[in-house]
Amino acid sequence: MRSLATVVLLSMSFVMAQNSSKHAEAGGVPDLQQLQHMTARFAPVELKADISGLSAGDRQALAKLVQAAHIIDDIQLEQRWSGNPAMRAKLAKDESAIGKARAHYFWINKGPWSLLDDYEVFVPGAPQHPKGANFYPTDATKEQLESWMKGLSDDQRKEAQGFFTIIRHNGNGFKIVKYSDEYKADLTKAAKLLHEAAALTSNASLKKFLDLRADAFLSNDYFDSDVAWMDLDSPLDVTIGPYETYNDELFGYKAAFEAYVNVRDEKETQKLAFFGQHLQELEDNLPIPKEHRNPHVAASSHIAVVNEVFGAGDGNMGVQTAAYNLPNDERVIAQKGSKRVMLKNVQQAKFQRTLIPISKVVLTADAQKDLDFESFFTHILAHEITHGLGPHVITINGRETNPRKELKELYSTIEEAKADVTGLFAVQYLMSKGLLKDSLGQGDAAEHKLYNTYLASAFRTLRFGTTDAHARGMAIQFNFLTDQGAFVNHPDGTFSVDFSKIKKAVSDLDNKFLMLEATGDYAGAKQMMTELSVIRPAVQKAMDKLKSVPNDIEPHFVTANSLSAAAHTPAKK
Repeated sequence: MRSLATVVLLSMSFVMAQNSSKHAEAGGVPDLQQLQHMTARFAPVELKADISGLSAGDRQALAKLVQAAHIIDDIQLEQRWSGNPAMRAKLAKDESAIGKARAHYFWINKGPWSLLDDYEVFVPGAPQHPKGANFYPTDATKEQLESWMKGLSDDQRKEAQGFFTIIRHNGNGFKIVKYSDEYKADLTKAAKLLHEAAALTSNASLKKFLDLRADAFLSNDYFDSDVAWMDLDSPLDVTIGPYETYNDELFGYKAAFEAYVNVRDEKETQKLAFFGQHLQELEDNLPIPKEHRNPHVAASSHIAVVNEVFGAGDGNMGVQTAAYNLPNDERVIAQKGSKRVMLKNVQQAKFQRTLIPISKVVLTADAQKDLDFESFFTHILAHEITHGLGPHVITINGRETNPRKELKELYSTIEEAKADVTGLFAVQYLMSKGLLKDSLGQGDAAEHKLYNTYLASAFRTLRFGTTDAHARGMAIQFNFLTDQGAFVNHPDGTFSVDFSKIKKAVSDLDNKFLMLEATGDYAGAKQMMTELSVIRPAVQKAMDKLKSVPNDIEPHFVTANSLSAAAHTPAKK
């Protein structure tokens, strides 16, 4: 999905082409000063979580989970590129200033390619970024793999296209290898730690999930543990395993390992739980024909607000995740729904370090005063909620399938954009019913805060660069809303919202995204991306003014580090 040549989202803090003449290192890679500028786009943030309310057993379990998450880092590095482990070890031995800078930026990006610069190589000797990561043979073309898959039996094809297998050479052809075999050594160690954590906690739901997930690491069958994760109700809220498919840019099939070790924020979880009570109502009012709506969605959805203690693998790479909606297995979604997990301390850090400074540059003076964390937080919540709304199981020419398979590598971009716009639609709907007045207020003032905060946040997302599905999707949103007159560019280079047009424009765009998924319209999705997933001059000019504003945060996991230090401190006699 990130290979589309028409997607020209540029990172404004550092444009490689503008500085190519300054590249002092062999192969044209960035020099020390350039690497420092690139790294500065991620603002260091001390990420803390209050664990004072945890039981002694849960504290001990938490330390075990952080250890397991470190192993997830190792697995995901290998998934991204077979040469990653060796390159990381080599960089760790380089005590020079440029060596340390490369090692630092390597860890932010989980590889030698700059995620904010369209996978620009920054370490000498690294190859161009492989679109299939390490999920497929690097010398195999997409056409060769597709031809091979077509020749498989239905069961074999399902396994080849599944989340938890990789494809390797087998003589003149290919073979399917399970994650449980490919990463057996690391998964065995991680499984042991999960079992140990399960033995330490007294929470039954956490104990069940950890034991089942440990078993899944070795059996390669994640269904039961995904169901148990949906039922997780514990002060410790952990997500660990293979989930998101963004790194598979050939097909969007293969799941990357990630870990989020969190502590539940009970107060915020209870405050926002009402969203779950209105999911069916939101589904029933989506701006698409009734036959494309899901008649049974409300009873099976869950929301949790947490504070992150530690992130690993795909959960701590480049731009930090502020919320996630899982699982992705349609079988689990059909049975249990999906869970939305909001990382509040991450969201607060992003808002303070990036969004407020952005607003002072790109918004008009009147719009700046409307920037509001609660609006930002609520829209992210709505974004995650609406991943679970809309078409999930569809029928194409009598064949049952789903949008992910039909839209292939375009799915992640379309789905993230759909969630953004459907989230706006949902918040606006609930506001019109007076259901958010306690948190967002009501009337024109509340709407101004919502849409002006969304406009500022659009620039934050666009800066993520061409390799990010969220940024590509935001470019589509921004250009469509501008074409409809809902976003207005002023002569001084600032932007504002036309409140007489924004609601209809959002509804019209929501219809387009939802119908692309409902009909599995690959050609239509590709046309939309070709036409709209670009940065236009006025937007680029505004982004060029943001060079001193960090693109995102680089978390330093203070709470997790203190746990690790305590675990390695000998007990006093």
